[in-house]
Amino acid sequence: MGGDAVTPWPAYDVERSSVRVVLLDDDGRLLLFRTIDPTMPEIGLWWELPGGGVEPGETVVDTAVREIAEETGFELARGEVGLPTWRRDSTYVRRHRRTWQHEVVVTAHVVGVEPVPAREGRTPEELQEYVGHRWWSVGELVAAAGTVRFFPGRLPELIADFLAGVPIDEPFDLWN
Repeated sequence: MGGDAVTPWPAYDVERSSVRVVLLDDDGRLLLFRTIDPTMPEIGLWWELPGGGVEPGETVVDTAVREIAEETGFELARGEVGLPTWRRDSTYVRRHRRTWQHEVVVTAHVVGVEPVPAREGRTPEELQEYVGHRWWSVGELVAAAGTVRFFPGRLPELIADFLAGVPIDEPFDLWN
């Protein structure tokens, strides 16, 4: 458990590295999952980028390709995964455990307009947590800022710069 001088407040149960993917369709819309923590419904619903934890020996590209395949069924070409130009650290509580997450965000493209993600490769937790999906335009995302909750929390504020290739080193995010 965390708690020493270099540990962010609050203390955490799990520390992990992860990769999130801004997955774009042919119209430039990005996929977000409608998410809930069924063990903590008081947190409410939010929209989040697909992605997840880096497994031992994986590169950023490996993680992005694997996570998109598992969560959506879409097969990404390794060369289609963008550079990890958005870096962030965050902490959040999910399933009654606080996680300190070191995260990078990359881009990738999937063929088609608003293709429907498959559910078959998802973990049992993801099957419970992902209660829907939506393909968002950047404009819709920006317009929803302050009225809809996102993970990453500053997604509406940072997405245009990120897609324009601006490197982002986001300040620490105490998400919940």
